Amino acid sequence: MTPGDHAAIAAYAPYFARNEKDVIADLESYAQLLKKWQRIQNLVSRETLAEVWTRHFADSLQVLKLLDEADRTILDLGSGGGLPALPLAIASKGLDRRFILVEPTTRKASFLRTVARELGLNVRVKARRVEEIDSRETGSVDVITSRALASLTRLCAMAAPFFGPATRAIFHKGREHVEELVESGALWHHDVVLVKSDTDERGVLVELKNLRLKTR
Repeated sequence: MTPGDHAAIAAYAPYFARNEKDVIADLESYAQLLKKWQRIQNLVSRETLAEVWTRHFADSLQVLKLLDEADRTILDLGSGGGLPALPLAIASKGLDRRFILVEPTTRKASFLRTVARELGLNVRVKARRVEEIDSRETGSVDVITSRALASLTRLCAMAAPFFGPATRAIFHKGREHVEELVESGALWHHDVVLVKSDTDERGVLVELKNLRLKTR
């Protein structure tokens, strides 16, 4: 890790549940596992692997600013290489907060379990498609996250079965978010808050509340 790597996540240190050095050490271990497993399974874009701290870890950790102390269960859809869920779990280590990662690809699910086991994270991995998971398996969900998985309309359909009265979704979206909000708004009711991304000048974090299908 270089000083530049440290600087990329320094802004989120006030939101860490424990000592910043310990969080950095776990993120470094995660980065090494990511690079090792990348040889056999495409976990992140090869072009961004060398910039994992700036392109992936910082991008994931910015979600911490939107989490409340009362957020105990976080469901991550299409976890892939573990972003944003694993950096959030690393930063939340020590809190009464659990993460449920949904990833149907067997090798990716094995990678997620390996990281969770080696770093002692409060993470459960479900190696199935989200459509195959009953909400009774997850229990009450406080926050639903997803990064680079699907269109907003599709994400709403995936997330809706897990929404309770107080559930929120926080989705990473790029410059296409305006068009996607219009499209999803034709089918779904949702209260929307847009938070400018710290890492993508054209991107946002889309926070959704009160998600429900519109009746015709």
